[in-house]
Amino acid sequence: MRSAASFKLGLSHSADTDSAWKVEAVKQVEYHVIAARNLFSPENTQLLDGCSAAPLTRGDRRLVVIDSNVDRIHGDRIRGYFEHHGVAASFVSMRADETVKEWSSVIRVVDAMNGFGIDRRREPVIAIGGGVLLDVVGFAASVYRRGTPYIRIPTTLIGLVDAGVGVKTGVNYGMGKNRLGTYAPAIATYVDRAFLRTLDDRHLSNGLAEILKMALIKSIDLFELLETYGQRLIDDNFQGTSAELDTAATQVIAESIHLMLEELQPNLWESCLERCVDYGHTFSPTLEMEALPALLHGEAVSIDMALTSALGFLRGSLSSDDLDRILTVMKRLGLPVWNDVLSTAGVLDAALADTVRHRDGRQRLPLPVGIGGHHFANDVTNEEIASALSLLARKNTGLPNGEVSVTKVAS
Repeated sequence: MRSAASFKLGLSHSADTDSAWKVEAVKQVEYHVIAARNLFSPENTQLLDGCSAAPLTRGDRRLVVIDSNVDRIHGDRIRGYFEHHGVAASFVSMRADETVKEWSSVIRVVDAMNGFGIDRRREPVIAIGGGVLLDVVGFAASVYRRGTPYIRIPTTLIGLVDAGVGVKTGVNYGMGKNRLGTYAPAIATYVDRAFLRTLDDRHLSNGLAEILKMALIKSIDLFELLETYGQRLIDDNFQGTSAELDTAATQVIAESIHLMLEELQPNLWESCLERCVDYGHTFSPTLEMEALPALLHGEAVSIDMALTSALGFLRGSLSSDDLDRILTVMKRLGLPVWNDVLSTAGVLDAALADTVRHRDGRQRLPLPVGIGGHHFANDVTNEEIASALSLLARKNTGLPNGEVSVTKVAS
């Protein structure tokens, strides 16, 4: 990925008739993604000194916004950590899922920041939770006093590899997925697999969808790791209970993060709208909102990837064997390739039309080229989508235990 933007600095003044000024400036951005192990063990000091841009010392105070489910499971341990290190932490425990990913949740965080009397330069808010919580807190921090620093500690797999590593924040508005949002990087994200110990299989699969996305468009090696170890990593909750599984878990997460950052870094502000990381995100925002709350984000992305893989096959960029291989891996990872929302009249046409508006009047639709490659299409027709949908429906019924995939999502 190369950015389409060119950067200039300066101030120019024209006084031919009335005066006019032109200001050109660039803001330097730096943020850190740091691998951690057992971040909240009392002897672990990474949160204190692991990032020079966000030091934490005895006597400091912090506002901590935590997902209520995470608080129920890990809250005592996390509070004990701050007490052990002499940090006065004030906790806000809040529900965070797609049904409450809305403006009112942002206001609740803003109210907490205001009540805390936060120092906008020296007291970064700490967000602990899944992708929804990170998005909500990031958005609130970005608008409070026009920008307050924050730190992300993701507790789900999708948070570790996706929501926690980019710069976008946002909440849903109406039927629009992430329709309100900002570009606001956290100072630091601490990636700790220990939180995955208590995550259920469905949410592990949810995160694996975003990892699979990066594999399908950028890395056959990562795909083969998922093909070989995916189910075993789910069974092991990514905890590395053997040397082999520890190596596999580390490689899968690290490679996924690296591939994502490799694409994001030159194009953080999306000046170039041809983004391969949008694979699986052409139809999925509409599908997810239409099916809410039946589909998790990664499940909607998986269905989108299955559909566009079928489209790639029909267009000749993906072989029949590769298509079957992709769909089989999705099934092994516990991901759906179908949901009844696909049968809703006009839903895919409407999804593509909304995406075209989002992508400045063109489809810019990432499609797989084999496994590990991609190209962009701008001429996909509604008839092609219907043909791909028909093919996917036939493939779904032919997959081993294919119906379980649908039932799981519907539940």
